[in-house]
Amino acid sequence: MTAIALALVAAVGYGVSDFIGGVASRRVAALRIVIVSYPLSVLIVLLVAPFFGGSLTAPAVWWALASGIAAGLAVWWFYLALASGPMAVVSPLTAVLVAGIPVVVGIGIGERPGALAFVGIALALVAVVLVSRESPDSTTEEITGGRELRFTATVAWLTVGSGVAFAVSFIFLHRIPEGGGLWPIVVSRVAATLVVWLVAVAARLFSPPRGEPLRLAVYVSFLDVISSSAMLFAFQSGLLSLVSVIGSLYPAATVLLAMVMLGERVGRLQQVGMVLALGAVALIAV
Repeated sequence: MTAIALALVAAVGYGVSDFIGGVASRRVAALRIVIVSYPLSVLIVLLVAPFFGGSLTAPAVWWALASGIAAGLAVWWFYLALASGPMAVVSPLTAVLVAGIPVVVGIGIGERPGALAFVGIALALVAVVLVSRESPDSTTEEITGGRELRFTATVAWLTVGSGVAFAVSFIFLHRIPEGGGLWPIVVSRVAATLVVWLVAVAARLFSPPRGEPLRLAVYVSFLDVISSSAMLFAFQSGLLSLVSVIGSLYPAATVLLAMVMLGERVGRLQQVGMVLALGAVALIAV
């Protein structure tokens, strides 16, 4: 039960972070937000990690590095896919890969959730797809200059690559042994920072945001630390197949905030997805 609660905390944190990052990305390039939020996350974890104790082992360092690199690549590919492809296709496809791959891996390594949990996993996978569906709005049209966004072969590869990379990041996080406290998160975020910095330099976007976007990037960094830490501890006390699918329900929090804070309309399918998400959590928790 503790693992499920921590995974829920992570899902809410990721969802709120995505909402804030999305608001900031409407003013500046998303990559400019990440090049600030990731290194700030490192500093925040460095400040709080001593209070959680623990020490790093060689396996913990390697798995944390691998998780961070995968996360950095996932963010890069995901934003590239969104820049050229339709969000209504890219977002749900990425989400179902993030949720589904760890489930398959977990079952493959011998995890056997109960019958109700299996039903919950199935509902969660459907919920992730439905909740993640988005339709282009006036802001999207403004950003793209009214050009048509097509799901080309390149966009497809970027979408699949980002979904697989996000999923692999979860799997590697699950492999980190207990006893390291929050120090593995430090290593992971350092690796992710190096990846996004290299990408930003290559894309000529290595320019920190200012004003309101910078303030939002700071919020994102705090939420990232909370979510990543909760996910790490959830994986250490729970099954990969269950924790990952609960953590992947973060789009529900993003959609709910967009509805409440921005007055965005939520489609029928998204509403159904949010109800299914609640049912999935209840079944898995039982």
